[in-house]
Amino acid sequence: MIALLARMPFGTRGYAGIVAAITFVALLVSAGLRSAPGVMMLPLEQHFGWDRATISAAAAIGIFLYGLVGPFAAALMLSFGIKRTMLGGLALMSVATFASLWMSEPWQYVLSWGVVSGVGSGAVASVLGAAVVNRWFATRQGLVMGMLTASTATGALVFLPLLAWLAEGGAWRPVALAVSIAAAAVIPFVLLFMPEHPQDVGVRRFGETDASAPPPPMKQAATPGLAFTALFRASKSMTFWLLFGTFFVCGLTTNGLVGTHLIAFCGDHGIAPVQAAGLLSLMGLFDLFGTTASGWMTDRYDPRKLLFVYYGLRGLSLLALPFLDFSASSLLLFAIFYGLDWIATVPPTVKLANVHFGERDAPIVFGWVMVGHQIGAATAAFGAGAVRAWTGTYTPAFLVAGAFGLVAAVAILAARAEKPQPGLALA
Repeated sequence: MIALLARMPFGTRGYAGIVAAITFVALLVSAGLRSAPGVMMLPLEQHFGWDRATISAAAAIGIFLYGLVGPFAAALMLSFGIKRTMLGGLALMSVATFASLWMSEPWQYVLSWGVVSGVGSGAVASVLGAAVVNRWFATRQGLVMGMLTASTATGALVFLPLLAWLAEGGAWRPVALAVSIAAAAVIPFVLLFMPEHPQDVGVRRFGETDASAPPPPMKQAATPGLAFTALFRASKSMTFWLLFGTFFVCGLTTNGLVGTHLIAFCGDHGIAPVQAAGLLSLMGLFDLFGTTASGWMTDRYDPRKLLFVYYGLRGLSLLALPFLDFSASSLLLFAIFYGLDWIATVPPTVKLANVHFGERDAPIVFGWVMVGHQIGAATAAFGAGAVRAWTGTYTPAFLVAGAFGLVAAVAILAARAEKPQPGLALA
């Protein structure tokens, strides 16, 4: 099929568009899988009698592995290829969620939705978008990364209303089956229509000229161990730790807290799961615009100033949420405001990684930064559930997360900007 594609007159723009579209859909499905535990939380609690902290622990493990696998997946993309890594991740996601249909004990939920699907979805995460952008686009990288990043929000937009409808009446098996089918459905498209390199179909990167040719191949072999080598080089830079720490806050305040617990939080205020899922869906719709716009602005403005605005507004909105009256109008306003800022942090963070660590190392370094994101998300996913179980309310969790958002905003702007290190950029 790749040979057939090579004979078709798509041109560089067409091939890059096909690859970006397939990547967008794969990231969408991966995001849908990671959002499903938020819909399944109440049905699992009702069906099995498991407590909120136990269910949250499985979600936290999945979120953590989703991030931890990232740098190793980025290294595997260099050694075994983007296509094979995507295929392996999608297969694990489909098999794990399908096998969960027969679970009856908490450890089985942890294994299927936490461990196996966490590893699979980690191979089809933001590091995939960063690798595809660097391999297929020489210009407009911020814009394309913004659109690919927005697919995680679009995953909520597409999946959550359907999953919430499937979960009506306390049903959870239809949710697991829908996610499994969606992951399996993407596999043929990756297998048949995803070239590994632009030169495989006789084109160059989008916007590439002789002056912007890709860096020469690395002298050392690309192996999964390269993930640790890149981490060792990057860890000497304060920029890495700044990005790692602020992305910890990003995960803490988005999919860890709001993505996992907003439906249950709204349930505490008498709002039905389908309506609460609609709020998350609306956030996904507005984040599609917000993150794409963030990518456009990242190509034009200082990414550190953009991050200051994003984290600051996010922190203020989380501090305000517990004190709203939870009327339709106030929640609508929160969903629009928060949705525009949901993951707008990714394009400027990727830009800073590319500038400081070079196009070869940047996807792997960004993978390690994503580990910080998912550690934060896992902390909030478990911590908020534990706070709710101990105190009977989510309010302390949202207040702490909002405070972290303000700290991240101050840190990213107050920290002194480092110059790119030649040793890292040329690695």
